[in-house]
Amino acid sequence: MITPGAALTGCRFLHDAFAMLVWGSAFFVAALVPRSLRVDTARSLRLVCGIAVAIILITALAALPIQAAGLGDGWTDALRGEILRAVVTRTSAGSAWVLQAASALLLCAALAAQPGLRPAAIAAAAAIVLGGLTASGHAAMHGGWLGVAHRANDAIHLLSGGFWFGALIPLFPVLRALDRPEAQHAAAVALRRFSSLGHLAVALVVLTGAVSTALVLGRLPTDLKSPYQALLLGKISLVTVMSGLAIVNRYVVVPRMASDRRDALAALRTGIRAEILLGFVVIGLVAAFGMMDPA
Repeated sequence: MITPGAALTGCRFLHDAFAMLVWGSAFFVAALVPRSLRVDTARSLRLVCGIAVAIILITALAALPIQAAGLGDGWTDALRGEILRAVVTRTSAGSAWVLQAASALLLCAALAAQPGLRPAAIAAAAAIVLGGLTASGHAAMHGGWLGVAHRANDAIHLLSGGFWFGALIPLFPVLRALDRPEAQHAAAVALRRFSSLGHLAVALVVLTGAVSTALVLGRLPTDLKSPYQALLLGKISLVTVMSGLAIVNRYVVVPRMASDRRDALAALRTGIRAEILLGFVVIGLVAAFGMMDPA
């Protein structure tokens, strides 16, 4: 049977991955897609967004009994009232869970916003969900101003990484819009805006990731005998590959669209799919080593 620790890692992976996906997708639609194309783009993402929000809520609620099982005597204690209360009232993880559950409910409420305001409402709520993740884990290892700075750094890391990862999803309907004469200009504007902001997002991911490593580990992750450092090094390697893919897409594939549009678009879609897949793997690694001793 799966252990509570493994279940919590899986729960964190799903929660974090889909929170980042929703944040990046919604922010892309709300901030980068011109108004004339925004409604159509949001409509094409409605099912994906709804499923993602449901997963975020389910995993947020499931985290409490899983933690209770881990602190108690296994799965038999997962729903014991006194242990659940002890987790919520006596542990920092329980306090973080309250924030994460409340923000997940807020995200669900954002789905009911008026269509014109919905992408912005979802983006704002998803940003709160991601910010709440810094209330636990290694981001909470320091106190005082250093702790505040650590949480702020990790929040920027999550938001910038989430934008990079999540904004890849709405690229597909925007690329399809290039084939519609009435939507070509708006789609091109959205792509240019994404390219500009994407450079900043990648730079912030790298910078804040380096700061986080310094705060948690205090040195480069070179000890491959340490599971934490080995997985962290794997994450860094995959982020480097993702950065390379993004550079190739932007500076090699996109310019080819002027001379060979069909093949260039096919190559671009393949590159985007590869980035999304790598993004899920990166988040999975973070969910795993985020539960480990960084020594």
